[in-house]
Amino acid sequence: MLKVEGIDVFYGDLRALREASFEVQEGEVVALVGANGAGKSTTLMAISGILKPRKGRIWFKDREIQGLAPSQIVEMGICQIPEGRQLFPSLTVLENLEMGAQTHRAKRQKRKTLEWVFELFPPLKERQNQLAGTLSGGEQQMLAIGRGLMSLPELLMLDEPSLGLSPLLVSRMFNIIQGINKMGTTVLLVEQNVYHALKICNRAYVLENGAVVLHGEGKELLRNPHVKTAYLGL
Repeated sequence: MLKVEGIDVFYGDLRALREASFEVQEGEVVALVGANGAGKSTTLMAISGILKPRKGRIWFKDREIQGLAPSQIVEMGICQIPEGRQLFPSLTVLENLEMGAQTHRAKRQKRKTLEWVFELFPPLKERQNQLAGTLSGGEQQMLAIGRGLMSLPELLMLDEPSLGLSPLLVSRMFNIIQGINKMGTTVLLVEQNVYHALKICNRAYVLENGAVVLHGEGKELLRNPHVKTAYLGL
């Protein structure tokens, strides 16, 4: 479904990604893990069209997308849930969700998709007329994911969904991600919580200093000596 081949991304003169390459097959949960500053969020922004690679290519379903505008990439079926949620705090829960349904296909199915999001996240239905800025951290993360799902993505890219959540909510959030995947949405997950990410993913890639240094099945990487020492504290 997605193929990233040898991309370099810069912030000015700072090289943030170094010939990064990886693939995501349809129906998978694939994780990008690594320390803060490793290039994980930069990778998602390059796929979304927010950042333009100086080198390399990105394919989505056999079409090159690295030169397309973010709006075109969303129309194709890729949606990114940004780090920090990036909600509209002065709009209601319902208004935030409706902001996610801006593609042609999403507009046609908005009512049906809204019912599905409310089934997935019952607290959002209860608080649909409440301002987004007044929600708890966990509810705001549900809203951010729900808003992304309103675009009916084929590939959902999640950037640090567990950030700032309590341990109980972290476990619940990863269960939700697995549930979304089982319903047919392919997931690309960026996460500093390496243990939880590797537990739920089919495959994972480890980023260090902007380069992919390890890849394999999630369970396999949980047993990898370098991963255990560098990321799991074992």
